[in-house]
Amino acid sequence: MYIQNKRNIKRQFTITMMTLLLASCFSGGCVSMAPTLNDDTVLEIRAAKGAGNGKTIVLISGDEEYRSEESMPMLAKILAKRHGFRCIVLFSWDKDGTYIDANNQSGVKGWHYLDDADLMLLGTRFRIPTTTDGAHVTKFLDEGKPVIGIRTSTHGFNGDGTFGGKVTYKEFGTQIIGEKWAGHHGKHKKQGCRGVIEAGQGNHAILRSVSDIFGPSDVYGVQRLKAESGDVVLLRGQVTKTLDPSSDAFNDKKKNDPMQPMAWLHPYTSPAGTKGMTFATTMGASVDFVSDDLRRLIVNAAYHLTGLDVPPKADVKYVDPFYPSFYGFIRDDTYWQRQDMQPVDYGLGKTPSMVDPPKSPAWPFRAEK
Repeated sequence: MYIQNKRNIKRQFTITMMTLLLASCFSGGCVSMAPTLNDDTVLEIRAAKGAGNGKTIVLISGDEEYRSEESMPMLAKILAKRHGFRCIVLFSWDKDGTYIDANNQSGVKGWHYLDDADLMLLGTRFRIPTTTDGAHVTKFLDEGKPVIGIRTSTHGFNGDGTFGGKVTYKEFGTQIIGEKWAGHHGKHKKQGCRGVIEAGQGNHAILRSVSDIFGPSDVYGVQRLKAESGDVVLLRGQVTKTLDPSSDAFNDKKKNDPMQPMAWLHPYTSPAGTKGMTFATTMGASVDFVSDDLRRLIVNAAYHLTGLDVPPKADVKYVDPFYPSFYGFIRDDTYWQRQDMQPVDYGLGKTPSMVDPPKSPAWPFRAEK
């Protein structure tokens, strides 16, 4: 009874917020002419006036470990309210569709919103879309639209399905992102990652005003990028001794000479043979986004990939306070049911704060609640 009452309150709040957002749009606060969604399975953040000019970004969360259900709404708020993009956040739901359940690999709802999107921002891990849902991804790629992939997008899909009969779910990472799961290069939850600009790339638009990136997620191995295929490494990941942002580099040539690619551009070929472009970074745990310049990297990539001029220094201040939980698997089968999280809980004016998973290391570098 308590959970049902809580859910009814949330849905009533959603209706109220939609009404207020419509009023704001009519008074000149929004530029997007798309109708407000009547869909409580996704989170829509309407575009404020800005250079994004109402272009639509679909941000897809759904991973068991790195808390993309926290980071995607935060990024959506910045992109919409600071830069004028219309943002739609998708979530993974439980099998009955009653609460957000990041552990359900078949639970992502709202893939059809990709049909009208200008950019896909993917943060999934081993998701298994239905054939119908996968067709929306195929359509998006076949139109040559751009992709941003973070962290586990290198292994964002799983199962025996294909996109358009040509790109298997398991090979999506290699073919569309530029890399698939290649293991941890740094020591998990012990060593951090510092972004180091690749030689000759300091003036790239995506790196504009980006100079200081650190995240407590470790460096991933990256083995498949090929310069002769058009892949362009923008940043490399320096393995640090500890998770402290001021940590020295780990003094081991096997780890840092050469350093692994950490951010890159990858030209992809869609199932229909259409050419498109992906920007990817192996950073992307929700706690990584405490870094201003990591947030700026994503915002810059959104501008660049949608054909817009990247600002001299993109505003990446949080719209609402952001207190991310540390990454880690949640093995408790009742956890997500007890949280009863709905998209509205991550909406404008909301600052959800979850407990760190068991055995998380101390990481006292987040903002105060």
